[in-house]
Amino acid sequence: MKYGFIGAGNMGGAILRRALSSGVIAKEDTLVFGVNIEKLTRTGYELGVDTYTDVSNIVEDSDIILFGFKPQMFDDVMPEVKKSYIPSKVIISMAAGISIAYLEEHLGKDAKIVRIMPNTPAFLGCGMISVSRNGNVTDEELANVVTLFESTGKVEVVDEELIHAVIGASGSSPAFTYMYIDALAKEASANGIDPDQALVFAAQAVLGAARMVLETGETPEQLRINVCSPGGTTIEGVNKLNELGFEEIVRAGARASIEKSKSWTK
Repeated sequence: MKYGFIGAGNMGGAILRRALSSGVIAKEDTLVFGVNIEKLTRTGYELGVDTYTDVSNIVEDSDIILFGFKPQMFDDVMPEVKKSYIPSKVIISMAAGISIAYLEEHLGKDAKIVRIMPNTPAFLGCGMISVSRNGNVTDEELANVVTLFESTGKVEVVDEELIHAVIGASGSSPAFTYMYIDALAKEASANGIDPDQALVFAAQAVLGAARMVLETGETPEQLRINVCSPGGTTIEGVNKLNELGFEEIVRAGARASIEKSKSWTK
């Protein structure tokens, strides 16, 4: 099985490196396309993979092709993909706004299409990736795709129509969480903690809280109740956040990302 990466920038490169380092794919089975020759040569030398400068050639030589380029490039790249694409090959797209229907329009209704929505913590192997497929992708092919992305974090299979909600919950939300961590650290620093230490305190608290949600089986609400002693410091802070509309503010941010995703989908 040959894996072709058309674009290995920030997210595509993170997925590529995690898949190679985890042993999910072998370097001799990995092909990478790029337009920046210097960067492409460096990537090929560093990772020990074959490199390509022609889209149609890498499509011809690959069994699973991952699109790691920006949404605005699709109209130009898809004709090159079509030159060598045959329906036995699985196409994986991570581009926001590029629907399965759009890809089928360019490659044919019999094309095997998988659409994913990753997030940036995939760089560290703790990302969250949704996987959606069209009806041409077999269960075995889907399992191969899931295994590929499990090297970057957690994977959930969802219907494509839910991908907008995924963007709100995990695709865009790391940015919201960075804002939250930053605010906590700034207030701690304003009260005397060294700024670097304050970041560690805040970030580790968020990391630990996330693991509590994933590993204890308790709901976020119950976990919040568990740490709020009557008349204590935590309930005082929770009450202030509720007073200021904290939940609705967060939901409004997620809603804005979701609506943006819906508005620009092809």
